[in-house]
Amino acid sequence: MIGRIWKGWTTPENADTYDTLLRTEIFPGILARAIPGFRRIELLRQDGETESEFVTLMWFDDMAAVTAFAGPDAVTAVVPPGARAVLSRFDPTSAHYDVREVRTA
Repeated sequence: MIGRIWKGWTTPENADTYDTLLRTEIFPGILARAIPGFRRIELLRQDGETESEFVTLMWFDDMAAVTAFAGPDAVTAVVPPGARAVLSRFDPTSAHYDVREVRTA
């Protein structure tokens, strides 16, 4: 399994707008693609005084599934125009990790 991690930041004023965009448009759009080997996406948010940080964690069976999502240059971040409009900055690439172990309570 592969974990794909990406980060983006907004101003406090745009944080709720971006959060809503992710939940109502971007994530449903990803799910609607029904990419073979894509398992799930998770959203983390940390609000600070001067900016809000967002982290997405995506889970794939293998790098072939990541490539099906992101394209041939799998490390390049996938940031739709609507997201770019409200983000103040973002990582231009995503990091990929081999998931070594998963435990649940």
